[in-house]
Order: sequence, then C-alpha cells, then structure tokens
Amino acid sequence: MEPDYIKLKPLKPVLTGYIRDSKHLLDKTTVPDEDTVHDIRVLMKKTRAMLKLAASQLDNEYFNRELHEFREVGRILRSWREIPVYRKILRDLRKDHPAVFSQLQDNERFIYLLKKTELFQELSAENKEEKEKIDSILTKAGYRLRFQPMNKIDPHLLYKELEQTYTNVKDLFLICRNNTKPKNLHEFRKKSKDFLNQLYIFRRLNPGVIKTLEKKLDNMTRNLGKFNDLAQLIKILDYRYSNSANQPALDELIIIIHQRQDRYLAKVWPAAYKIFCPGQKLVNVSGF
Repeated sequence: MEPDYIKLKPLKPVLTGYIRDSKHLLDKTTVPDEDTVHDIRVLMKKTRAMLKLAASQLDNEYFNRELHEFREVGRILRSWREIPVYRKILRDLRKDHPAVFSQLQDNERFIYLLKKTELFQELSAENKEEKEKIDSILTKAGYRLRFQPMNKIDPHLLYKELEQTYTNVKDLFLICRNNTKPKNLHEFRKKSKDFLNQLYIFRRLNPGVIKTLEKKLDNMTRNLGKFNDLAQLIKILDYRYSNSANQPALDELIIIIHQRQDRYLAKVWPAAYKIFCPGQKLVNVSGF
C-alpha cells in the first residue's frame, strides 16, 4: 500500500539539472576524455529513467521525442566509449596473464586494441559533427523542458510507476537465474539501472533506507556492467569456440575472461536475491 501523502523531489528541476550538467560537461573541453563521456552517459540514463517514471503523465509526443533524442546521445557516446574500455580490460588481463598474451602478440585484433592512444587526440570531422549534434540535442531539450508543464505531476502515480519498474526488474531477475545468458543479464542491468535512478526522487520518504538500497543497487549494476563489458570484448575479438581451429592461448584467454565473469556474477546474486526475490514487494525493500 502506497503512502497516503507523498512528498518527492520535484521532477522538472531534476531533469533540468541532468540536461544542464550534461551540456556543461560537453562544453568544458574541445576534446572529450573518457571520464567526460562516462559522466554524460550516466546523466542520460538518469534522464531517460525519470522520463519513463512520468511517462503516463506527460504529453505522448513530448515523451517519445525526448526519449528518442536522449537515446541518440547515448548511442553516439557508446561508440566513443567502447574501444577505450576494451583496451583497459585487455591491459589488465595482460598484467595478470603475461604468458598467455605473449603467445597472442601477432594477433591483429590484439595489436589494434592494445595500441596506446587517448580516446581522442583530436576530433575527426565525423566526431566534430557528432559532438555538435549532441550539443544541439541537449540545447533544444533544455529549451523544450522549460515550457513543458509538470506542476500537476501526481506523486502517487509516480509511485505506481516505480512499483511497476520494480516488478519488471523482479521478473527479469527470475529469468536470469533460470537462464544466465548475456542478453538476459544485459536487460536485467538496464532495468535495474532505471529502478536505481528512479529511486532518487523518492529519497525523502525514507532517506536512510533508500540510500542504502541505492548503494546495493549501484554495486550490483556495476558488477553486471563489468560482466557485460567482458561479454562484448569476446564479441569484438570475434571468438568462436572450436575444438581445433583456435590458438590454444586464445581459448585459454576466453576461459580466463569467463572466470572473471563468474566472479562478478557471484557478487551480484546475493544482493539481487534480497532485493528482487519472488514474493518480495517494493514496500518491503524501500521501507516506505
């Protein structure tokens, strides 16, 4: 049963802050570094999560347009992020397993991925165009938000949407525990992130409990993210299991990667079980 009276953080200032901070990060440097790209991606995920929370109370055209635009920002930034992330993972693996990597030093994919470069030494014409596109999206979104009425947002309906997000994540948790495919885990992580980001405006209802829950969810989704980065690395290496076609060192490296994935998942399941166990309710984990 939801609280009779709900006092939440106002939605519009929160959204305005996310967009403003994203634009500030983009504008502060001519050539974005990895931290800047990461921070803007995080802010875009928070923005999309808040829009989804209020979707039923927003103009449908406005909601669909903004969600599409913020996803486009995420898509562009994802393409900027991927190679530096894979490079860091491989360097870390090489540090722990030098003998394996010494046998892969002639592999073209490894040579490319391990090549020492910054994210951008300077922006190409294509990258400049993408950066300008992001800036335009954020500027226009901030302007449209100023004139989007949100003073009649019903907090009880927001709470109902939060309950639905929680239910969706709980279903995905059960799917993942019965079928641990990278695709399922990726979806579980995305929806868990939505739930984490949506909790932010509900902190006032029970600050101590909500902050503790947010910390557990953050750790859980970080480990799921590390699992997913390793899964994507296997893809970019174009690895296919075969009894004889691969270098033994490559097969060994993939096993090492899977072992790391196992360790990340081992950190996910205890917390996920406590939060999303079948039969569990939002009121039990949030203390509302």
